Amino acid sequence: MNTKAESKIFLLDDLVEKVHQLQEQGKVVVQSHGVWDLIHPGNLSHLQEASRQGDVLVVTVIRDQHVRRGPGRPVFPEKSRAQSVAALEVVDYVAIVDDEIPFECVKWIRPDVFAKGKNHAERDAAADQGIFEEEKELGFAKIRTYFTDGFSFSSSDIAQRLLNFYPEETKRFLVEFGKKYSFEDIRQRLDGLRDLKLLLIGDTIVDEYCYCGSLEKASKSHVVVSKFLEEEAFAGGVLAVANHLAGILDQVNLVTMVGHDKLGEDFVPANLSQAVRAQYFVRHDGPTVVKRRYLHQYLNQKLFEINYINDNSISPELEEKIVAFLEDCVADFDAVVVTDFGHGLMSERIVSTIQKQAKVCVVNTQTNGANSGFNFITRYSPDFVCLDEREARLATQEKHLAMDQVLKKLFAVLGCKAAIITLGRQGSISMGQTQKVLHTPIFSTKVVDTIGAGDALFAFVAPCLVRGFPLDLVSFVGNAVGALAVQIVGNKAPVTKFDLYQLMYSLLRISE
Repeated sequence: MNTKAESKIFLLDDLVEKVHQLQEQGKVVVQSHGVWDLIHPGNLSHLQEASRQGDVLVVTVIRDQHVRRGPGRPVFPEKSRAQSVAALEVVDYVAIVDDEIPFECVKWIRPDVFAKGKNHAERDAAADQGIFEEEKELGFAKIRTYFTDGFSFSSSDIAQRLLNFYPEETKRFLVEFGKKYSFEDIRQRLDGLRDLKLLLIGDTIVDEYCYCGSLEKASKSHVVVSKFLEEEAFAGGVLAVANHLAGILDQVNLVTMVGHDKLGEDFVPANLSQAVRAQYFVRHDGPTVVKRRYLHQYLNQKLFEINYINDNSISPELEEKIVAFLEDCVADFDAVVVTDFGHGLMSERIVSTIQKQAKVCVVNTQTNGANSGFNFITRYSPDFVCLDEREARLATQEKHLAMDQVLKKLFAVLGCKAAIITLGRQGSISMGQTQKVLHTPIFSTKVVDTIGAGDALFAFVAPCLVRGFPLDLVSFVGNAVGALAVQIVGNKAPVTKFDLYQLMYSLLRISE
């Protein structure tokens, strides 16, 4: 790469300073933002028109781990994408940026004009309107947004046509699915969930990731020695489900239990979305549940896990408080959503209270290292169920039976209205009152971390089931959410509706 192009690439902090200097000199700064994966004529036309809206054109390139534009993206790594954009004469400055919160870099750069391409506008004007509301919070209200006219191309479309990201079976599914549902239809249905009144109840978990580097075996024992490098903590368990739900509902009402400690008092409230209204019950005989995982940093491989937990039954006094609260409010909600991790909160009496009072009950009972064999869905009589394969097999005591038959047996035992079972690489199966088993393929092509993916899927499918969406549509939405969730480390960030719309739009374009 030539030195002239290389000199255009800045770190974000340096670019922010440079932009402010240019603006102080009276220059009008224009910013364009995107993946810039496959440079095509539509990109060039967009950038040329964008450059004419001011004196200086700044281009921000989304970092690899925050590219959630569909299967196989990005095709090229972030450094190569930045270099390709910088090589264009029309571009003055380039920076690789985080995009965990869409468009957040605009808040820091604060250009005079933000240029968007025609394809972005065509994706869905109504969907964009929702995105603009988020953008305004980042400072867009003071920035002129300009849509370039250029002729419409899509890097995602080009990538899908040139590269076979999906097997033929998945392509056939998407073609048939696309005949029944349009992107606009799905978007309108999901936007229509905002006013749903859900009560979410479940176990609080703090997920800690401790990253280590390998040293040598201890000289006097058969112990592998590792060096601590860094750690991070995320809101997991029911907290993660609440944060996912907050992206699609106006308000999430949460009931959960924490320990009498700093995590329960400070960390948990600080890591919940502002859209979550939480009712905390404090357990004085145990800590806020922590699952501390030790990982090899460079391999991203989990070494072992330690749980800080008291999973004994809660005291009668605490149970009475929770039951009284539920009896007073459950009837006010459209549905109760239960995410039961088997860590002590969901006693038989609390489960019974919910099932007697709830208009609709949606349940996910999880099997994990702390409760294996002791937390089955058969404790409930739910309207809707979402489980993974192991949870379904344990509940039915069927180790080898074909999964279609496991689903039918589970359905008969529970007497529910619909059930979804996730099957990892095999996608998911579901069944409603027609007794027909539906198969939905997996949509993920890249897996960073599977922890939290089931929580994300459940958070999105639960309100869809409550609102009565067709089961094939619910499964499609769930698997699309799962494909996004496995690209996120643990519960570091929720799946956003913006990312989901982008992925679904790309998937449905395959069917055209």
